Amino acid sequence: MIVLLVLTGQYAFAGYTKGYYDKLEGQSREMLKRAAKESVARHQTLPYYDLPNYWQYSDVYPDLVNGLKRWWDMYSDQVYLIQQGMSGKQSFSQNRMQREHAVPKSWWKQNGSVEYTPAYSDMWNLYPSDGAANQAKLNYPFGMTQNPRFNNGVTKVGPANVGLGGGSANVFEPADEYKGDFARACFYMATVYDDINWVINYMFTKEAYPTLMPWAVQMLLHWSRLDPVSQKEIDRNNYVEQYQGNRNPFVDFPELCEYIWGSRTTQRFYAKDQETIDPTPPVTGDPEITVPINGESLDFGQVVVNHAGTRALQIKGANLTSPLSVRVVGQDKRYFIPEVSSIPAATMNQNGGYLLNITYMPDREGRHEASLALYDGGISGSIAVSLYGEAVQMPDLPPLTALDPVDVSGNSYTARWEPAQEEADYYILTRVRHNPGNEETETYETGETSFTFTDRDPSVAESYMVAYSRYGISSIDSNVIYVAAGSGIDAVRQEAPFRVITTEGGFTILRADGQAGSFRVADLSGLTVIEEGDAADGSEYLLEPGIYILTSGNFCPVKIVIR
Repeated sequence: MIVLLVLTGQYAFAGYTKGYYDKLEGQSREMLKRAAKESVARHQTLPYYDLPNYWQYSDVYPDLVNGLKRWWDMYSDQVYLIQQGMSGKQSFSQNRMQREHAVPKSWWKQNGSVEYTPAYSDMWNLYPSDGAANQAKLNYPFGMTQNPRFNNGVTKVGPANVGLGGGSANVFEPADEYKGDFARACFYMATVYDDINWVINYMFTKEAYPTLMPWAVQMLLHWSRLDPVSQKEIDRNNYVEQYQGNRNPFVDFPELCEYIWGSRTTQRFYAKDQETIDPTPPVTGDPEITVPINGESLDFGQVVVNHAGTRALQIKGANLTSPLSVRVVGQDKRYFIPEVSSIPAATMNQNGGYLLNITYMPDREGRHEASLALYDGGISGSIAVSLYGEAVQMPDLPPLTALDPVDVSGNSYTARWEPAQEEADYYILTRVRHNPGNEETETYETGETSFTFTDRDPSVAESYMVAYSRYGISSIDSNVIYVAAGSGIDAVRQEAPFRVITTEGGFTILRADGQAGSFRVADLSGLTVIEEGDAADGSEYLLEPGIYILTSGNFCPVKIVIR
């Protein structure tokens, strides 16, 4: 962010540990890019739907609004608050926010799946987003536009300026204050995921070097120079490492992109030339813990009996002289489990803090309380944090009923479904595109009972089904709704000339006319598990437990649930 330029030189390099980037020393161009990948590629793959629970620390403004945290949304200027006692996921649902891939997930696929790679949930490519801006952005590439058809003051979407967009008719242009943030996200993706199956080539190609298209290189370098690394990015770099286990080297070294793609490709990279301070500052004062304060509380909300709910506690401090001890005490202490029993002094001193995961796992109903104690480390006394959680019985989650689509046109339609009988935390929509021989499956999360797709291909038939989540438990999927190829809704219902009867460990085909027929069965990733060209009446087939989609010509798909 431009307004924080003066802070960049002072703090940008304070987070990484000694030796973390040793492989970069003396390298240039493609060898430097390879070394950067080797340094940061290994990391923990986080659950996609749990990301808001991490973002409530890494992607919030440092100042409070009426005592509440505010989501840092780089796609809009809407004020989205995290209400007291809410987890990140609960706040996301209440605010109807969405998880947005900076580099669209539809740009990479394997056997129709976008979830096969850690890129799908990599925090360096995902950010909290306003729903309207996310829907406007869709899967367009980054670019510049002079005539936006969507403009909320932060996000612009519209026709690409000449020479930008990689052939896409429309582009997504972020605000100037975030252009560098997104450029460094793209540099990270081009470095760590240069070998994944890029199927959309507006900006990326499956090449070890340069991986980025020439027009994209020039634009992203310009954006990186225009918007230098901000304190927001520096802080987020440290948070993401604590959760995911890796850093973004383009945040730690803002000039790294120049050595790989830009004005310094003929020069060798040396970390010492980039640093302005010692990356491991010495102890300079008395040991202290500034966050949390004594008497603070952490509420886990409602969790199903014999299931787990995890919350993170931000611990900030400095100048510790020994490990900080972590212990849970109290009558219900067995239900609250911290991930570690001590935090090294070096971790606290170097990063300025630690994000401690605590798991609440109750085995009986009721309200439970305990206390987390932080002590040792050279601090005087101890810090106590109250822990609360309520255990509830497993909810009854009857399946939803998916409804016929509305507003079907050549490039869009709105999927619909009936609301859950009881409260739903959010709905999970599964969309299948029935490309010949290669079905593509994607999932979407929403707080509404409808979802509009604006990237439909009228030559490809689609289907959708929906489930919902409550207390972290998902219902089984609904019936399948079929959207035929074409520009209207005529003939969207055409029943197959046979019935599918599920049996123990499989299914049976029953044909009214006794004639043979062909069909294909795929799992929800789109992978074909059965392909039959001559299925006679009464034919039996075995399947592993799971949910499958059977398709047969232009007939309505059939969902098969094997338990």
